[in-house]
Amino acid sequence: MRDYELVVVVSPEAGEEQTTETVERISRFITEQGGSVSNQEQWGVRRLAYPIQKFHEGNYFITEFTLDPAQAVELEASVQASQEILRHLLVKRDD
Repeated sequence: MRDYELVVVVSPEAGEEQTTETVERISRFITEQGGSVSNQEQWGVRRLAYPIQKFHEGNYFITEFTLDPAQAVELEASVQASQEILRHLLVKRDD
């Protein structure tokens, strides 16, 4: 098991309910694969440095969790396939 951080930028067109469902889906995937979520924060809507898919703002979320590396690859593939997520960054944490 390794410690990871996942930052996702959700489309501003996604409603609050859809945004919450997207973040919960990520947490659910982690726990179903035997991992654990240690921290999850909403950073809120922020201006993007450059337009992504013609959007100038995005709703930022960060999730800190522990997961097996093989499942982390699956999680990243799942996040990439999501329509609501504009960008993501998954990094391994070194404590």
